[in-house]
Amino acid sequence: MGLIQAVKGAVGGVLADQWKDFYTVPAGLPATAALFAAVPQGTNAGRGSNTSGSSNIITNGSKIVVPEGYGLLLFQDGAITGFVAEPGGYEWRSDDLNSQSIFAGDGIVTPLIKQSWERFKFGGQPGGQQQAFFVSLKELPDNRFGTQSEIYWDDGFLNTQVGAVTRGSYTLKIVDPILFVKNFVPASYLQPGKVFDFTDMDNAAATQLFNEVVGSLAPAFSLYTNDPGKGNRITKLQQDSLGFAQSLSAAVEQGYQWKSDRGLAIVKTAIVSIEYDANTRELLKTVQRADALSGGRGNSNLQASVAQGIQSAGENGGAAGIMGVGMASGMMGGIGSLQQPVAPAAPAAPAADDPVAKLTKAKEMLDLGLITQADYDALKAKALGL
Repeated sequence: MGLIQAVKGAVGGVLADQWKDFYTVPAGLPATAALFAAVPQGTNAGRGSNTSGSSNIITNGSKIVVPEGYGLLLFQDGAITGFVAEPGGYEWRSDDLNSQSIFAGDGIVTPLIKQSWERFKFGGQPGGQQQAFFVSLKELPDNRFGTQSEIYWDDGFLNTQVGAVTRGSYTLKIVDPILFVKNFVPASYLQPGKVFDFTDMDNAAATQLFNEVVGSLAPAFSLYTNDPGKGNRITKLQQDSLGFAQSLSAAVEQGYQWKSDRGLAIVKTAIVSIEYDANTRELLKTVQRADALSGGRGNSNLQASVAQGIQSAGENGGAAGIMGVGMASGMMGGIGSLQQPVAPAAPAAPAADDPVAKLTKAKEMLDLGLITQADYDALKAKALGL
């Protein structure tokens, strides 16, 4: 019975595999699909009858359509035998005995007998394996990364170690499909019906990439913030997706050799959030305050502070209080040292009990707009003993 079944399967399989096939991309693929087998389209609008061919044999003369954004990898008995990177329609031709077809001009009787005999020896199955796989050449989106606790790196701008919890995503591209399949894709995905997807949480290979990206975040932050040519700050990370992607790709390549060993590269990043630790947040506040008080803006803030102090002193102590603030300001360099477009040069510091010196200082403050005419008149009367 086993012998009869084997012969029946061998002959039936040979006849079914004589039909030419039409191979294309399977329906319903996710946008993140990276590698998947080409599938034969057995029927189209009710036409076609090739529904019994072997899943691992491609008949000579069969057509394979390569869409835009995809490459085509050809396999013979598990080995890569060809690669197509240009879109278009292609015809399959092979010298393998199992690919011979009476419809492709390969003869009628002799190929059938040889194929039947070979399949009989393998229990009715073909004695070879031919496969075609599509590989995405596009940017593959929605690859996530994130940290559960703070990562730390030495920051060149803050000149100390900083830490943060971060999460985001990146786009990935297969830049060398042959290297990618040979060195990284598990064998379980090199069969019909399987889809290699980097975002699939059940894909152990994809999980490994996630862990390697997380392990490269601290070196990537360090590369970005310590680039002297860019003067980068950590606060610019979320605004510079391409710049940080280059740093992250360089860190991944340095640590795990994605491009040279696996044919993979990170193209763009999108940092969703960065939550700095308490020390880093305090440092950033200090830096922001220093930036806000630098240059002309800082001088304006200082003038406003002095004016506020004079106003408070006047409210609390009258003209004497205002004079006290003025004298204190003179000890710190003088009100006249503040930047003003029409400020006169400050005279040499006179004796504290000299009425002329007091009036000169009061007149200077009046000219700067720091006191009113009434304040000046009160100071004048006090200095002259009126």
